[in-house]
Amino acid sequence: MLRLLCVTAHPDDEAGGFGGSLLLSASRGVETHVLCLTPGQAATHRGGARSDEELAAIRRQEFEASCRVLKIARGEVLDHPDAGLDRVDFYSAVGELAERIRQIRPHVMLTIGPEGAVTAHPDHSMVSLFATMAFHWAGRSNRFAEQLKNGLTPHRTQKLYYSTSLFTLPDRQPVSPAPVTAIIEIGAEFLEAKISAFKQHTSQSPLFQLFEAMARKRGTRELFHLAATTAPRQMQMETDLFEGVKED
Repeated sequence: MLRLLCVTAHPDDEAGGFGGSLLLSASRGVETHVLCLTPGQAATHRGGARSDEELAAIRRQEFEASCRVLKIARGEVLDHPDAGLDRVDFYSAVGELAERIRQIRPHVMLTIGPEGAVTAHPDHSMVSLFATMAFHWAGRSNRFAEQLKNGLTPHRTQKLYYSTSLFTLPDRQPVSPAPVTAIIEIGAEFLEAKISAFKQHTSQSPLFQLFEAMARKRGTRELFHLAATTAPRQMQMETDLFEGVKED
């Protein structure tokens, strides 16, 4: 079975940037996983929560509901600080992700680009850096070697993609998105499901109108940049995230 791992920063990122491709992959029999680094407890929109801890609990439940809509085989929310990923120990965070990669053994990984997506959120940039280094280091026996004493073995994920966009937000600080190298047609049905998945994050309801407008502007395509591959190659346009991937 093919396996896909998506690494994000906050609950709702899984739907916003990747929902259609996750659904499309699941519909084709791919085992999909989402790893979210923070529970989103520093969000501006609080959904009635009286504390960060209460908001974190609410957003974990919302994440689970979104994953059900997106037919995610397994979703996990870690405990890193929302709005604080730039102050997390880099080596430890990469090691945590590398261990998950060695456990899940994905064929393809998805994450956010280092520019931080159209919002340029610092957490988005940091999850990109963590996930990118974990992609590379999980395949090496001389990185986090202590993990290999417990039955894990190095794992080389075959492809790493960054989500990207053909537009920026004029009212935000400038960003430089990665060029598009993969155009994934998700279809109208999965576009609607992606919007529905985002709306499972009810604590973030003030964002629903903006998100839906952006999702419909993007239409039935999700765009990615191929950032790394295990097999050296020249850049080419793709329409399938698993193009050229070899099953175990």
